[in-house]
Amino acid sequence: PVDVHQTTNDIIIRAFVAGVRPDELSISISRDMVEISGSRMEREQTAGPDYFTRELFWGSFSRTILLPQEIDVEASSASAKDGLLTIILPRLDKTKQTKLRVKVG
Repeated sequence: PVDVHQTTNDIIIRAFVAGVRPDELSISISRDMVEISGSRMEREQTAGPDYFTRELFWGSFSRTILLPQEIDVEASSASAKDGLLTIILPRLDKTKQTKLRVKVG
């Protein structure tokens, strides 16, 4: 599960990644999409008949999030604390304009 919200300057994604080590997590960002993938491996193996309830998810996972607006890929950041991944994606200002000078010669 993920939460995606915006502030004045950023789009923020939060996702639970409990049990996933940072080296087992991959985040791919393009200007309009974020993909979070990783692997959560079971540390202890218990035989099937010994379980009363089995609801935890183990193995590989992937989630693609389409963004409502283009973002600045280079200025994006990610951090994880207490099993919660937070990705901060600065929004591009489409009203900002740059003027180019034409070189002669």
